[in-house]
Amino acid sequence: QVAGLGNYGLQGTRHSVGMAVLDRLARRLAVAEGWRADRQCCADVALATARGLDLVLLKPRRLMNVNGLSIASAAEIYNLHPEDIYLVHDDLDKALGKVAIKLGGSARGHNGVRSCISALHSNEMTRLRIGIGRPEGEVTVSSYVLAPFSTGERERLEQVLAQAATCLLEHILRR
Repeated sequence: QVAGLGNYGLQGTRHSVGMAVLDRLARRLAVAEGWRADRQCCADVALATARGLDLVLLKPRRLMNVNGLSIASAAEIYNLHPEDIYLVHDDLDKALGKVAIKLGGSARGHNGVRSCISALHSNEMTRLRIGIGRPEGEVTVSSYVLAPFSTGERERLEQVLAQAATCLLEHILRR
């Protein structure tokens, strides 16, 4: 299962970059038309196959702080363990353009990840962290992450989303 964290309905914001990566991944796996709303787990779900491997792509239809509820429901429905789950999310500690895989560990202040750890009773999920940089000057973290990417950032974003989708797919196929 690959889950893109974000605030449903707030696409295009820094905090929802995980969902943008999932959209890119769905296009690459030719299932972009396959998203459907799944009421059982309160998420948009698309089923894909990569080199014979079945994947469940998931975009929770909840706010970031309770994303974990959707992911835990989907894990139950599709009989997945925490170590089978990838969480794709924004990371303030990395500059835009930096993408990194992290295996398990703490939420490091990310409310969406904290919600997943709490709902799944585990921190074994693999994370794909997408750098969004930190706010400058007087801007608060919450208004920064909830704001859309700037024009300059959007030009880089295409490249970042492509890079993130590649990184994710390679990691999944290597396992």
